[in-house]
Amino acid sequence: MFEVALDSSSGIKVEVCRICEFVWFDAGETQTLQARPLPKPKPQVVLPQEAREAIALAKVQQLAEQARGSDFDSAPPDEWWKSIAAFFGMPVEYDAPAKKRHPAVTWFLAGLIVTASVHAFFHLQEAVQLFGLIPAQAFRLHGLTFITSFFLHAGIIHLVGNMYFLLVFGDDVENFLDPLRYIALIALAALVGDLLHIASAPASTIPCIGASGGIAGVITFYALAFPQAKIGFLWRYFYYFRWLRLPAWFVFVLWILFQIIGAYEQKIGISSVSSLAHLGGAAVGVIAWFLTRKSAPLLQA
Repeated sequence: MFEVALDSSSGIKVEVCRICEFVWFDAGETQTLQARPLPKPKPQVVLPQEAREAIALAKVQQLAEQARGSDFDSAPPDEWWKSIAAFFGMPVEYDAPAKKRHPAVTWFLAGLIVTASVHAFFHLQEAVQLFGLIPAQAFRLHGLTFITSFFLHAGIIHLVGNMYFLLVFGDDVENFLDPLRYIALIALAALVGDLLHIASAPASTIPCIGASGGIAGVITFYALAFPQAKIGFLWRYFYYFRWLRLPAWFVFVLWILFQIIGAYEQKIGISSVSSLAHLGGAAVGVIAWFLTRKSAPLLQA
């Protein structure tokens, strides 16, 4: 019933009951016991304030991601207007990159395009024939149609679609680049897109209008600068709705594939959309990204 244990520090035999776990000492044995010093506490490492804030922010972002759900079954975006845009088939940003400046150039450019296009809607046929880019007469008006065609659109849907992509993705690209480089990106993308369109059908007398070539450069630059940014889509099947979130690089690959298909349809004459102009603008976006990629900010997905 009893077990004898030996205390190594004092040489005292201690009797221990195996059942009740009581310990017995003989007379005088407790006075000979020596107290053992407590282990020294380990020094606590105090992180700097910035490190603690960064850890707290990362935890908040992690909790926010968990609340949003998985990429293929997500909660709707926080902004109400994004749900409306997605309902009509538009992609939306879930996590926009942080901005250091107001996108003044993007808003000013969109205002000019809207003003010119809406004004032309009242006499659209005449405006397109006069200011549209005609491949067979590319340098009429001393080449001014390379610029004027950029500000004209064929209708409300054409205008709203282009302005949506410019405003949603252009502000982030403008924030990444300085205003002058941002304007240069759009101008060169539009020009190269027009040249590729002309090269595909140099004898065509059909006017080409729209800002799609320049905006294609903006979209491409966005996808390369922020590849892990989440782009949301609202998938609908009758009364069944589900939000999908895809990384920007994946959406860009899909978009390029659609443009290649569209270019083939354009070449054989079954599409009136100049997908070749989009591909030309996208090529400028790729080059612009390679020239500025060393200054890319880190975006946590």
